[in-house]
Amino acid sequence: MGIHNVMEDVVRDTLLTYKNKMNLACDCDRCLNDIMALALNELPPRYVANQSLSPYVRAAHETDRQGATNIITVIAKSAAKVSASPRCETYAQKH
Repeated sequence: MGIHNVMEDVVRDTLLTYKNKMNLACDCDRCLNDIMALALNELPPRYVANQSLSPYVRAAHETDRQGATNIITVIAKSAAKVSASPRCETYAQKH
């Protein structure tokens, strides 16, 4: 059995697209994963049992302007929270 939360892909792609505009304190894998985890806990999951349906679910979120804006807003809020208190060693070594 294999299921996949397509929202993980949507959040990852959106985060990578906008991360340079978010003034992140750190953009190491740990911090990016923390941002993704916080955002995914706020957004509704979109599971598919058939990977071939992923593009349809993604397209539905990308064409829904309000939904896309909500995703960006949740990611930005999560990024601000992680940047305010990074838990990674990379940031600790720099400061």
